[in-house]
Amino acid sequence: MANPGYGKRAAPGQLPRTNHDFAHLPPRKAAIAAYLDRLPDGTDISVKTLAKQLPYGQCALRTALNRIQQAGHLRRGRERMETTSGEFRWITRTWFTRTARDDGWWVTFTRGGVPEDAPEPERAPPTTRSRAHILLAALGRTAPVLSLSAADCAQLAPLAEEWFARGATEETLLAALTAGLPTPVHSPAALLRRRLTDKLPPERPAPRPPRRMLECAECRVPGRPEALPGGVCRGCLGERTPTRPAALPPAPAIRARAGEIRAAMSRKRQERTPV
Repeated sequence: MANPGYGKRAAPGQLPRTNHDFAHLPPRKAAIAAYLDRLPDGTDISVKTLAKQLPYGQCALRTALNRIQQAGHLRRGRERMETTSGEFRWITRTWFTRTARDDGWWVTFTRGGVPEDAPEPERAPPTTRSRAHILLAALGRTAPVLSLSAADCAQLAPLAEEWFARGATEETLLAALTAGLPTPVHSPAALLRRRLTDKLPPERPAPRPPRRMLECAECRVPGRPEALPGGVCRGCLGERTPTRPAALPPAPAIRARAGEIRAAMSRKRQERTPV
């Protein structure tokens, strides 16, 4: 595995894996791309590490990765991430997709316009009761005056589920339901319904769009994705920004200059002519 922030990162929106995902690549490049596709996220896919795993040298692997990048399967860059302390830092990324993408798609992805894949839900053991139902049914152990019937739990469970949908933990919900109970509690179900409704936390704020930048595969200089066709900057591609020709001077100035040149040539001919 690579250090945090390094290594392979799967790009979103990939099609299901098939046997011909990389058929458009030369055989060696296709084999390397298929190997990368099956590696888990976070795996170090630097040239040096791949050379230890595959029967190819670093030079051949570097050429293959550049070819895979040109085909739209790979991009290198950086992403702005928030740390646990609330600070932001730029993290090195290497994004890979088995589904070939053109430069326009990578531009949209860099700007956060491509929806991220939803994480696969954790497989929980089969149960006939929801998380909220189980918490409500166990309230009587924490506060006996809040003991509920099975019917009460079934009716209140959707309200408790909304708490979890908004990011509340079981500890937070339990404290909201059991703190400062009146004496006596005449109707546990009615009291809990009121608390579940009145103390409902606000909805989660919309996640901030990611901030990403790509970098040239050759010189590693960051740049706008539009300036990196195929993942390589125009300088490394050998292209130069065309210079605009200087504006022509006005016609009288051209004629005057031509007259000066003719006069100078005439004087030189006269100087060469023997007396």
